[in-house]
Amino acid sequence: MSGFLLDETDQKILFHLVCNARTPFLEIARECGVSGAVVHQRVKKMEDAGVIAGSQFIVKPEILGYNVCAFIGIQLTEPGKYNEVAIKLTHVPEVVECHYVTGDYAVMIKVFCRDNNHLLSALAEKIHTISGIEKTYTFLSLDRAFERQIYVKDESILKQLITVNNE
Repeated sequence: MSGFLLDETDQKILFHLVCNARTPFLEIARECGVSGAVVHQRVKKMEDAGVIAGSQFIVKPEILGYNVCAFIGIQLTEPGKYNEVAIKLTHVPEVVECHYVTGDYAVMIKVFCRDNNHLLSALAEKIHTISGIEKTYTFLSLDRAFERQIYVKDESILKQLITVNNE
């Protein structure tokens, strides 16, 4: 898929949505100097182009008791097994991300578990039983410094935010 070109108005709208997806379109319209209908049309255009893939609430796993985050590198029995393995991994509730990667592993997954025993159980009873997986290597996350959406550059809004925050 080729890149989608964002004009200045699209960038401003996207910046506001990335900062807070709950911002009302009319508020974004006022900030961007356009009508609410324009914001609605632009958001629809970005959705249709695949730039925006919906909005979501961010659930904090640790608040729900999922205190162990791990990344698991997976070596496959053969390279052609990726799609089959990925589909099977979608049925493992602890797996929240799955990536086809380069390097020593073919697949890298991110999992959340309640504790180390839950992680051991997920590995032994769910992940290791998937046909096509040869070996796994588990990396425990000790801390998440930050997590964010992709950077959307809009220097005019950034300058406004810096000015407001410094007043």
